[in-house]
Amino acid sequence: MAEVVAKCGVKKKSGFLYFIDKNGNVACAEMSRAGRKKGRAKKSVVAKTKVKKESGYLYFVDKKGNVARAKMARGRKKGKKSAKKKVAKKKKVVKKKAAKKKVAKKKATKKKVVKKKAPKKAPKRVKAGKKAAATKKRKTAVRRKAGKKAAATVKKKTAVRRKAGKKAAATKKKKTAVRRKAGKKAAATRKRK
Repeated sequence: MAEVVAKCGVKKKSGFLYFIDKNGNVACAEMSRAGRKKGRAKKSVVAKTKVKKESGYLYFVDKKGNVARAKMARGRKKGKKSAKKKVAKKKKVVKKKAAKKKVAKKKATKKKVVKKKAPKKAPKRVKAGKKAAATKKRKTAVRRKAGKKAAATVKKKTAVRRKAGKKAAATKKKKTAVRRKAGKKAAATRKRK
């Protein structure tokens, strides 16, 4: 499969990517893992081999650290392609038959679903909804009554306060009238003297 081009015995470190650069030397670069800063990784030459690359070959560093190459698969042959298509078509036909059997099984499951129809969960939900609406109406009615009672008590209190204010005003007027009369009498007695 792969043939060794140059023996250099490079010891690989974890976290680094080893490759053959444009000049044919073994180079390495830090792989982008967690903790590494963003941006291009710096390339460093590990071993100077100056391998001359030929077209149609893939050059790489193997497990032992040597420079190796493997032939690249370029272009497809017509005979193999047509044979593969025929095999694939036959397999697809077999799969379609199996799928039809599965569809028949699914029909049986549909019958079971028909039997399980008419669950009585929906009416219960409707009843629960009606009960909740009725309780809401009752609560709103109670709140309205409480609001009306509170308004009536406020009106009564304001009426009592107004009456008390009027009485206080009347008593003040009486007192001022009495004081005026007493003042006039005192003035009359002074004149007589």
